[in-house]
Amino acid sequence: MDASPGYIKKCEAIKQAIELHGTHNTYFLHNASCTYFMTNNPDVGVIHFSFNGTVTTDAEDKQAVSASLAVRLESETCDWLNEPIVQWFATSVQESVRHEFDRYIAAGDLTKTEARIREMQDQQDAEGGYLGMYL
Repeated sequence: MDASPGYIKKCEAIKQAIELHGTHNTYFLHNASCTYFMTNNPDVGVIHFSFNGTVTTDAEDKQAVSASLAVRLESETCDWLNEPIVQWFATSVQESVRHEFDRYIAAGDLTKTEARIREMQDQQDAEGGYLGMYL
């Protein structure tokens, strides 16, 4: 394949996410970050994570149900930081993303989402419940 190593890695990550979570109501997040501020001084007390992964929503595509993310500590300015705290914040990234994704959904056009779901349900009903290969 004539592609950069970074692009190939991204494509492989998307393929793996599809194999693990499917494509229905599943969103792939990439090149994303989450930053926590322990103080009001950006030079002290900042913990910065990067992440890739998937967020899965409920059947109506209105609320995030789960987040499956690969989280990596990128930088920090906390001299009191230790490994258990890093792990706790990495877990917090999962929860933060799930809750922030709900805000993302709410900010979007829910009528378009509802119309898309109705269209898919109508198509499934018209085809006798068959939605696609292997489903």
